Amino acid sequence: MENKIFYCIFVPEFKHERMKRVLAFAGSTSSTSINKQLAQFAAENVNNVEFDVIDLREFEMPIYSSDEEKNGVPENAVAFSNVLDNYDGYILSLAEHNGSYAAGFKNIFDWSTRIEKKVFRNKPLLLMATSPGGRGGQNVLNGAVGYFPFMGAGAISSFSLPNFYDNFKDGKIINEDLLKQLQIAVSEFQSAVNQ
Repeated sequence: MENKIFYCIFVPEFKHERMKRVLAFAGSTSSTSINKQLAQFAAENVNNVEFDVIDLREFEMPIYSSDEEKNGVPENAVAFSNVLDNYDGYILSLAEHNGSYAAGFKNIFDWSTRIEKKVFRNKPLLLMATSPGGRGGQNVLNGAVGYFPFMGAGAISSFSLPNFYDNFKDGKIINEDLLKQLQIAVSEFQSAVNQ
């Protein structure tokens, strides 16, 4: 009788890790938002992630007040909050209106805190601002860097782009020094997202 030898081959199980996902948006409801352009450019420069860009104009809602809240949280506030649940990090470029947040952005975030106080879910945030002027939205940016940790921002990297129309052409930053500054902030953000 012939002896048969059987071999068992064990193949190691490889875990397939999903690619991290980043959401980019502007703190603006302008249809020609320069901050949305900057947010998209920054997202395009983050390696090893998938990204989506949204427009806050898709989430219109009444102006927040305690009286309005008695009518319930608007559907679009819930929808915006649900969108934030699906990402591993956020890229946000803030418009500056009179030294502070744009009204549309502030309203969406006021409503969002009624759903989830930690709006940024303790995840990394690349926080930016730009403006046509030489300060590049520094007032709103500095305020947000100090305040957003209380809104659940994890690791924060920041960047300001002054004189937008001089330094940003054809969808990208053309000033080499400013581009290097952004790349440093993007690298810090990328590392935090992929930890």
